[in-house]
Amino acid sequence: MSFEITGKLIVKYNTVQRSETFKTREFVIEKSDDINGRVINNYIKFQSVQDRTGIVDRFNEGENVKVYFNIKGTRWEKDGKVNYITNLDAWRMESVMAAPAPGTDPMPNYSTPSMPSAGDPGDDLPF
Repeated sequence: MSFEITGKLIVKYNTVQRSETFKTREFVIEKSDDINGRVINNYIKFQSVQDRTGIVDRFNEGENVKVYFNIKGTRWEKDGKVNYITNLDAWRMESVMAAPAPGTDPMPNYSTPSMPSAGDPGDDLPF
């Protein structure tokens, strides 16, 4: 199952070569929610692996982004103790525009009326 979230890119870390054949990269986005007039900031850390470690390269810190990710869970046992690890595995990112200010038109109309071409009679229909 795939998820998505939109927020502001806060930090991007360097790629880490975990083994000869495995690499990871982490980054953090800030997700702000207005709950009953109070703004709550959440910081969500993602990881990308292998060929996906470069997805964050074209984005700048402070930029609004949409992250597509999967949730991965792992059971880990050592010395008789069991632990569970959850990763947010990012596989795609895209840039998003900041929300428009209240009272502004988010989609202004910049179109101009079309002009008939030289061979187009326009509205001069014979009937």
